[in-house]
Amino acid sequence: MLAGHVLARPGNASHGRVLPRGHSRNRNRHTKLPSGLGSTSEGIKAGRKHPAGTMSVQAAAISFDIKSVPTQPIDGQKTGTSGLRKKAAVVSEGNYLANWIQALFNALGDEVKGQTICLGGDGRWFNKEATQIILKLAAGNGVKKVVVAKDAILATPAASAVIRRRGLYGGLIMSASHNPGGPKEDWGIKFNYKNGEPAPEKITDNIYAFTQTMNEYKMADIPNVDISKLGTTDYGGFEVEVVDPVEDYLALLQEVFDFDMIKGFISRPDVSIIFDALHAVTGAYAWPIFVEKLGASPGGMHNSVPLEDFGGGHPDPNLTYAKELVALMYADDAPILGAASDGDGDRNMILGKKFFVTPSDSVAMIAANAEACIPYFKGGLKGCARSMPTSGALDRVAQIRGLKFFEVPTGWKYFGNLMDAGMCSVCGEESFGTGSDHIREKDGIWAVLAWLSILAHKNKDVPVGGKLVSVEDVAMEHWKEFGRNFFSRYDYENCDSGDANKMMDHIRGIIANSSKGTTFGEFELDFADDFEYTDPVDGSVAKKQGLRFVFTDGSRIIFRLSGTGSSGATIRLYIEQYSADPSTYGNDAQKSLGPIIQVALGISRLQEYTGRDKPTVIT
Repeated sequence: MLAGHVLARPGNASHGRVLPRGHSRNRNRHTKLPSGLGSTSEGIKAGRKHPAGTMSVQAAAISFDIKSVPTQPIDGQKTGTSGLRKKAAVVSEGNYLANWIQALFNALGDEVKGQTICLGGDGRWFNKEATQIILKLAAGNGVKKVVVAKDAILATPAASAVIRRRGLYGGLIMSASHNPGGPKEDWGIKFNYKNGEPAPEKITDNIYAFTQTMNEYKMADIPNVDISKLGTTDYGGFEVEVVDPVEDYLALLQEVFDFDMIKGFISRPDVSIIFDALHAVTGAYAWPIFVEKLGASPGGMHNSVPLEDFGGGHPDPNLTYAKELVALMYADDAPILGAASDGDGDRNMILGKKFFVTPSDSVAMIAANAEACIPYFKGGLKGCARSMPTSGALDRVAQIRGLKFFEVPTGWKYFGNLMDAGMCSVCGEESFGTGSDHIREKDGIWAVLAWLSILAHKNKDVPVGGKLVSVEDVAMEHWKEFGRNFFSRYDYENCDSGDANKMMDHIRGIIANSSKGTTFGEFELDFADDFEYTDPVDGSVAKKQGLRFVFTDGSRIIFRLSGTGSSGATIRLYIEQYSADPSTYGNDAQKSLGPIIQVALGISRLQEYTGRDKPTVIT
């Protein structure tokens, strides 16, 4: 018999099966467990004599061993605010994950002992196996309790909500965001801290430092937990509670939005929507939120079953990778709203009938309409912020509405600082991330609900069968008040890192030799620099955040290297041009930006350095 008892709903008890060393339930045959993961009934009997490197933890008649397993440092476990990103085949081998998790607990030190954390992820390959490893390491390092999402499915914004609503110490999120999943694809993990925000650099830097000196990890010899069933398993001094991944998040969203207003709109016979989960984590949320709570047609929920490889697709909600949704929304019978989210549920794409809303415009339009349409903001916005590469559309809303405004580096932690200080309510990034201070992560479903709120509010007096206010109508109305910032982003994915860095050095040379008044084609330079940001909250300085060319007419060209993938480099080119001429508002962005795009390619000599004659993705 296993030492330990299960407190669960009837029929939800853990199986409690003892597994031989090196094996676990539902393991993929390509995955090798770290040493010390297996459990034996002999190893958890009360009162046994323990070999060197173990100790007994007892509560009443219950005890389990903690094994000190020898290991060695593993190169390349550098951790950023997006956590650790590697190929799944690398992370799933040997002690790779165990080393990193132990480094995390070492970095947190005594502070984490006796605390409760949450655990879940985006449903990609290796998450379930990783969950069992993490639970054993958590128990071995003195964590009191882990709140695990059922089947380890937990969207990133939902994890932030769970941490905040339950007052948890923090949480681990297993996700490589919008990157592909599968045995040969990407895997990632990050730690979110007490307020639900990504771990600050002081923690991530310490994690990396500990990975370089790792010589042991502490693994509790407990059986695998059945994470497919709700309930609490008590091992005596360590508990695992398996919870509904939707419950806390949905409760929070209902406090933010007027669900009755949205439901009344969606339930109209002349209204329909499409939500494409791209076989990623928001598939687990689409049915309970959009169908059960808001009355959307089940037929409008597309690719809503989370799959370990995202159905072989790329769970990135943009015009290239969400092409199925784009085709449906550009058809003659398209619904009033189409939306998609990414691998871990923190990004979004918004489409109207034959109309694409850029993320830069989306956050500006949400901010402009938030007070009138969303109850959470009925007292007004505290301020708003955008990442530096994001277009200046939000700036103009802030200026005209008299709101505080901040331009920050790419990275949600910068928004979190502003939110914690009560300086920002709505924020966004051009990389399809939009959110507010209800949590400390960007939030894909939040953005969809914000757009549904705008449409519901603007159509409240339109009778059934009348001409509905469309997404395009909302955009045109917005541009008439604020002007239009034409914007596009070119992504060149998986470039050779050396070639990409040579190109960036070349651009830095041009910046150093360019002064105000220098002309590039038809554009006159105002200034060029490598963006630097001083945080108004804590005074920290972030340098080298993107190469900028800002012209006298407000147009901008920006170059950045992105590190969110597990291999190679992604060059991102951002192009922006402002227009206050209403006759141009309906123009195609690519045609309007054509001249400045050619200037950008000429400045960078991108094709010469990378060999690429076209981008992988155009947004």
